[in-house]
Amino acid sequence: MKLAARISQVSPSLTLAIAAKAKAMKAEGIDVCSFSAGEPDFDSPAHVKAAAKKALDQGKTKYGPAAGEPELRRAIANKLKSENHLDYQAENIIVTNGGKHSLFNLMQALIEPGDEVIIPAPYWVSYPEMVKLVGGNPVIVMTDEKTGYKIKPENLRNAITSKTKLFVLNSPSNPTGMVYTPAEIKALAEVIVEKDILVVSDEIYEKILYDGAKHLSIGSLNDEIFARTIVSNGFAKGYSMTGWRLGYLAAPVELIKAATTVQGHSTSNVCTFAQYGAIAALEGSQECVEEMRQAFAKRRQVMLERINAIPGLNCSQPDGAFYLFPDISKTGLKSLEFCNALLEEHQVAVIPGVAFGADNNIRLSYATDMATIEKGMDRLEKFVKSVNS
Repeated sequence: MKLAARISQVSPSLTLAIAAKAKAMKAEGIDVCSFSAGEPDFDSPAHVKAAAKKALDQGKTKYGPAAGEPELRRAIANKLKSENHLDYQAENIIVTNGGKHSLFNLMQALIEPGDEVIIPAPYWVSYPEMVKLVGGNPVIVMTDEKTGYKIKPENLRNAITSKTKLFVLNSPSNPTGMVYTPAEIKALAEVIVEKDILVVSDEIYEKILYDGAKHLSIGSLNDEIFARTIVSNGFAKGYSMTGWRLGYLAAPVELIKAATTVQGHSTSNVCTFAQYGAIAALEGSQECVEEMRQAFAKRRQVMLERINAIPGLNCSQPDGAFYLFPDISKTGLKSLEFCNALLEEHQVAVIPGVAFGADNNIRLSYATDMATIEKGMDRLEKFVKSVNS
């Protein structure tokens, strides 16, 4: 069987592969401390589950509009206006099968072969692969700890060519947890408007912030940047609804119509009754979000202090999301070798930084319980000491 050539250009997801390996080891009875998956360990909020159950009882089990239930699209538009100061209407929204699907639809609808998409590194693993799948060229712009793992305006400007169509902005970031300040967002917006390119702002972690960090949606700054902005978001991280597969894209109407056409020939509508759970998430109490955020803040501090106390590792403090991205270069190991040995020898699952374009780092998720964090850090310390000895 001859497969399509584009498949050979796309790398499998290392995050999913390592998470699957850790789960398989657990199924065999092995005591694994997993910091691999970007998935909160909390249950979905009770009022969200109740709304989905009610929708089931009411017979909300049929096909729906490809772009999403009208009531949910209106609720998302209202959320974007009230929380993010983005003047979208329901017609500017498409509901997708998770935040990842919203970005995939975007690439399908917007990017043509040869188009360049600027992606700062470290990046979420799927960004460049989605661009490759549609024949586009991912242009990777490296950042490092000295720059706070953030792209600077001059670096963005220098990366733009006549083929540049889109810039991918992710704040708070996966994998680094960094958050662009409002001033930094404004500086990037000036370049985007000046060079007349588009930006997709992936805001899936917007509700998970620490130490007074502020989230500013880039499209809210002025009409010029708003016209060039596409927003991707979802319910997985902030509401612990990963398995519900509920995301959305907000954009100019013509792009939403195009994305709806793509979705109409791929998945069609998102699970109908699940969408009523999403409405409850947006319109109900937000105490559940704050409770999770506070728990993540405590876990972050414990894990960060433990990692920075291990000779050979150092990690900057993240301002958002639920990841740490320590530098392992002093151990002399590259990230994949480090992660494989750590899992095999000490049963701790973390993600190699090479998956995110940074081979001297590893990613750990602290979206897990404190007992696992303490035990996993003990094992990590023992492993690094054995490497250094």
